[in-house]
Amino acid sequence: MDNTLPNKEQKTPPVDGGLHAWLFLAACFVVEGTVWGFASCFGVFQSHYRREPAFEGSMAIAAIGTCAMGMAYLLAPVVMALLIAVPGLQRWSSCLGFTVISVALALSSFAKTVTHLILAQGIAYGAAGCLAYSPSILFMPEWFVKRKSLAFGIVWSGSGLTGIIFPIILQHLLTQYGWQTTLRISSVAIFLLAAPVMPFHKPRLPTSTTTTTTTTNNNDNKKKLNLSFHRNKTYLIYQAGNTLQSLGFFLPQIFLPSYAESLGATPLLSSTTITVFNIASIFGCIGIGYLADRSHVSNCLLLCTAGSVLSTFILWGLATHLAPLYIFAVAYGSTAGAFAATWSGISNEVQHAHGTCDASMVFSFLQTGRGVGNVVSGPLSEAILSAGLWEGSAFAAYGSSFGGLVVFTGLTGLLGGVGVFARFMKLI
Repeated sequence: MDNTLPNKEQKTPPVDGGLHAWLFLAACFVVEGTVWGFASCFGVFQSHYRREPAFEGSMAIAAIGTCAMGMAYLLAPVVMALLIAVPGLQRWSSCLGFTVISVALALSSFAKTVTHLILAQGIAYGAAGCLAYSPSILFMPEWFVKRKSLAFGIVWSGSGLTGIIFPIILQHLLTQYGWQTTLRISSVAIFLLAAPVMPFHKPRLPTSTTTTTTTTNNNDNKKKLNLSFHRNKTYLIYQAGNTLQSLGFFLPQIFLPSYAESLGATPLLSSTTITVFNIASIFGCIGIGYLADRSHVSNCLLLCTAGSVLSTFILWGLATHLAPLYIFAVAYGSTAGAFAATWSGISNEVQHAHGTCDASMVFSFLQTGRGVGNVVSGPLSEAILSAGLWEGSAFAAYGSSFGGLVVFTGLTGLLGGVGVFARFMKLI
């Protein structure tokens, strides 16, 4: 028995490089880009749904996109706990997730009411998306150790790339064929995009079936499912910053085109601000991920915080022409858009401070923190917008109906750096 162990170890793929590791990373990139790229394009569908006679006048249309994004974020700890408790499900979770996504989108095309769309394109899509991408988080520490943050940064950049490509394709399909056919095409296309990479979206270490190893794995699983890190000061501080930053993070992506139009920009030039944001976030995620592997995560948070706060208050707040908005999209996308690339470093810091926790569980709760921000920011931003703070009594964007949103985005970006302040004050 002992003689066979070296041979088994030699067959295990290397970490931080090699063909198998890069194929796994490519699979994660496709999974991330497909799940989140399509979900983030709901705004393209929303305008068409509002013109559809069956849905016209409904105030719940926006809830479709909110449910899709919110469920994918908020269910992360539940799905992660399930995968840890039932190891046999880990290998098949992504396949199951993409199957449900395809079925959900196909069923959405037969919707007669907005409620049907919320259930299928919203809740079912979001829950299935969480099943699809969670193995990326669980398996990544097996494949990448010294380059883990960079690997996650590359994965997160996938949604930035599809955020550029998908809206163009979906807009064309919606214009040419309508929302029902577009959903059916999307159902098939997503399945065909994901299927080729599923063989590579797998753990590096095989699951053993021996009694001794099974007993050890059960003990390890109990440790991984230990949630006592929620009482740890390091986790609470970093999670507070993560959640507060998320409250304002999504607002420029929602309202930047509208502000550009208020400056006289054409619809094409207005929507290009989001394209520029997504391009910048690709490079930002990779850059912050690279830095997080070589520096303390608080330095990365400082860069994200400073870039997002200064760009918001100066470039967006004082913009009276389209050019500063494009510069803002670059600066904000490469800093605030890369905030998620710090999660791997934050998870490591929490694990160091609370040795009994599992980094994957910490990571999943950081996603939940962003999910809270995603869900709350919608109605909160509408309330701020309708309040019309400083409208007509200040300069540039501050004096427009978007003034309150600019200030709120900047302040939440600043609060996202609470971990930097805590480390400076030696609180963590």
